[in-house]
Amino acid sequence: MKILVYGAGVLGSQLAHVLVRGGNDVTMLARGQRAEELERDGIVIRHVFQFKTTVDPVQVARKLDVDDHYDLIFVVMKYNDFPSVLPILADNQSSNIVIVGNNADARSMQTFLEDNSRVEKRVAFGFHVSGGKRNDKRMLSIGVGKGLMVIGALDGEIPFQPLLDQAFVNAKYKLDVIDDIDAWLKSHLIPILMLNAVSFNEERELKKPEGSKKQLLHMIGAMNEGIAVLEAMGIAMIPKAQAKLIRKHKRTLYLMLKLYSILPMHKLMAGSFGEIEALNDAFTNWKKATHRPTPHWDVLKKEFSILK
Repeated sequence: MKILVYGAGVLGSQLAHVLVRGGNDVTMLARGQRAEELERDGIVIRHVFQFKTTVDPVQVARKLDVDDHYDLIFVVMKYNDFPSVLPILADNQSSNIVIVGNNADARSMQTFLEDNSRVEKRVAFGFHVSGGKRNDKRMLSIGVGKGLMVIGALDGEIPFQPLLDQAFVNAKYKLDVIDDIDAWLKSHLIPILMLNAVSFNEERELKKPEGSKKQLLHMIGAMNEGIAVLEAMGIAMIPKAQAKLIRKHKRTLYLMLKLYSILPMHKLMAGSFGEIEALNDAFTNWKKATHRPTPHWDVLKKEFSILK
């Protein structure tokens, strides 16, 4: 199957590795030095927990032309980068697109593609459950066991599900198809935003969370407030176990956050400042629309975060 992975960062590289190993004809869209690395060295990933390094040759494209055709396109990018890519996808003749990553605005992205494309676009949204960072010319991956993508469509079943099944049939990877992917993505935004809000310094560089009792309690309170904002929007947190952990097992969550602050996990799991800033803007709009008070989140931002 002919597949394009649009985005050659950590998560895009991990997904391309899986698809190549699954026997697909995979092209990665990359530019500059990253494109040169992929052409010369292939996809080089150090799998931290598996104690191994994999190298996979891959085709490289530096742009997506109007007449390029792929059976599937996986767009694996930061949330704040998606808007610049949507017009390029709309112009291209390929029909089946999976937008992968943190997403607070899936509906408007799908609407843009439907309203502005040269051909019918069939869109799904997913989240590649993993983490890692770039280290010199290779990617460090902290995926555990078989890879996983949570995936779904906004309006019923994924219209190209048979193609997805075919793409991953020989891959050591699981697709977790859920009914309400928009609710899942918005739910996922809550802990991600709270974790990352305390992970940057004044120069917008990644830093170690303080991990004080005051900070951690405000993080837990802010997550609870985030759930309340979603509920005011008519959105139930998915999975339910996540809401239960935040609301009913605060001691366990506190210990988990304490461990997160002690170990260097934030280096492999934190997002970019630009993405977190954009997600914060979306969350701020939700707060304004629902008129929900968020005192813990307000203190967290004022005292521990550079997000304003």
